[in-house]
Amino acid sequence: MGDNQLLGRWGESLAAAYLEKKRYRLVAMNYRCRFGEIDLIVQNRQYIVFVEVKLRKNDDFARAAEFVDQKKQNRLRTTAELWLSTHETHLQARFDVVEIYAPRGMDTRHPRINHLEDAFQ
Repeated sequence: MGDNQLLGRWGESLAAAYLEKKRYRLVAMNYRCRFGEIDLIVQNRQYIVFVEVKLRKNDDFARAAEFVDQKKQNRLRTTAELWLSTHETHLQARFDVVEIYAPRGMDTRHPRINHLEDAFQ
């Protein structure tokens, strides 16, 4: 696994732990299909949430969520539809973005985490 993949997995693990503290239950990590990948799938009492994790050193150039453009949103929606077609649920679907700012990468002691609920409008 390359450095970027390791850093990405680290960010996804941080996001999963953060969401679990907010009372979400982890359903899946790195769900892949022919349409794309969903970093995290979590749920609470009301929602099944498809989460895109964005890890950046800082937000000097742009907020991490801004990198989830319309094309990426469409791919995530299609991937989520396929997942939902094989996993029955009564929960409402939602798309969230978790931004993680880690100036020193995995050496960052206290990464800043920002959870954007219902991020795709």
